[in-house]
Amino acid sequence: ALEADVPAGVLNWVAADREVGAYLVSHPDVDKVAFTGSSAAGRLIAETCGGLLRPVTLELGGKSAAIVLEDADINAFIQGVPMTCLLNNGQTCFAGTRILAPKNQYKKISEAVAETVSAMVIGDAMDPETQMGPMASESHRERVEGYIVKGKKEARLIAGGGRPKNTPQGWFVEPTVFTDVTNDAIISREEIFGPVLSIIPYEGEGEAISLANDSQFGLGGTVWSADNEHALKVAQQVHCGTVGINGYVPSIGAPFGGVKGSGIGRELGPEAVNNYQSLKSTYIMN
Repeated sequence: ALEADVPAGVLNWVAADREVGAYLVSHPDVDKVAFTGSSAAGRLIAETCGGLLRPVTLELGGKSAAIVLEDADINAFIQGVPMTCLLNNGQTCFAGTRILAPKNQYKKISEAVAETVSAMVIGDAMDPETQMGPMASESHRERVEGYIVKGKKEARLIAGGGRPKNTPQGWFVEPTVFTDVTNDAIISREEIFGPVLSIIPYEGEGEAISLANDSQFGLGGTVWSADNEHALKVAQQVHCGTVGINGYVPSIGAPFGGVKGSGIGRELGPEAVNNYQSLKSTYIMN
């Protein structure tokens, strides 16, 4: 910050628990609040800011859909799965953990996804050869594993589901794939924030769009097609803050944020700066 000529004291990094966060959010000297985290915590912060009439920006959870259209390049999609669906070991708010596949290609796509994630190199996150690192904490690994247990009761496990062997010390979880899963299953509805994928079949683009939008979240999504014009028409109907054609990586120059349970306002881009500004009108009458 100092190298960027930000005055000393303007930016302060405070490592603390939620009690300190709650104190800062409600402090009378704070004019604007921005939060990135879970939807549950975001709602509590929004309640506090609402009572104080304090501007707030919330970037919260997601359960993004990756819509694979019938005219998609399946090989390109499969190659994009690690980045699109499992970025940062699945601990990414916009990860496409709901894969929507056409029924007439469902088996082919499911098997290819399972084969791809099963071949990912799991290990030390600092090793350039590693493709999948550990969970952020032991408690978070237990949470992810709890969802896997639930998934086994409501869908069919075709890859992963356990702890990898021969890995260094850490809280590792195998990349996991479920098929024969519905969009109303727990693993399809709730944000797991881990390497757990649900592959949901659809019949017709109308159903694919409906399934993608049938979520409490609306952060991100992708549409996969060999025809960009076709993909754009579908993408325009997906209710989310960011959508990519054949994948995407957020740019610091473009606004990023969600709708519905995924938040309020935008981070990144000039739109993010606008959130910290207040308009003032001045009249001179003489």
